[in-house]
Amino acid sequence: MAAAVSVELVAVRHGMTAWNLERRYQGQRDIELTFPEAEAALERLRIALGGETFTLIYSSDLRRCRQTLEWIGAAAENGAAPAFEPRLREIDFGDYEGKTYDELKDRPDYRAWIDSVGEQRIPGGENGAGLRARLDDWLAQVAKTAVEVGGSAPLKVLAVAHGGVIRELRRRFENVAFWDATVGQAEGRRWQLTYEPNAEEDDPWQCSCSSAVPAPASATP
Repeated sequence: MAAAVSVELVAVRHGMTAWNLERRYQGQRDIELTFPEAEAALERLRIALGGETFTLIYSSDLRRCRQTLEWIGAAAENGAAPAFEPRLREIDFGDYEGKTYDELKDRPDYRAWIDSVGEQRIPGGENGAGLRARLDDWLAQVAKTAVEVGGSAPLKVLAVAHGGVIRELRRRFENVAFWDATVGQAEGRRWQLTYEPNAEEDDPWQCSCSSAVPAPASATP
């Protein structure tokens, strides 16, 4: 019978893009970071994670996340080859991609999607169940590695992803409502997790602690 294992998961959102500034839904469009607007937040994140050692490093395969990972230098510092992971992509916003709230607000299907807290399928895109299925598959891979590595120290994992991905992880691990679980660009969360392979609960993942990344200025010495 496999024993429970500990995982420290740090998930951060990519830096600022032009579509972020214009408040457009990006989804799975391969948008690049925009400079100099992205630089200050990326530098703050780089400093916050400096010196940390990660066992595994993952990134969404979209360019804005790959650029964020390169900027913060975690892979180079750890000497670890990152895995570029399609399962960590943003929600597929389908027909909404490239559009703003003002361009969509009068569409009945958009209002229904908002009211469903993302559970209704977006025309030409994805719904909450699709996002959860992707993340379940990815977390199962992380759990498998944690069980194989074993040991008393937590498996430490960095994931560079998107706002919707981190919203869903916060909903799962922190019991925060999906629409309330936002994080800013080049910001994220740190979770102390336990994976129990033989758990009788519905979810084998249990969170004992969560915190903001970077830490709020008021929380730093």
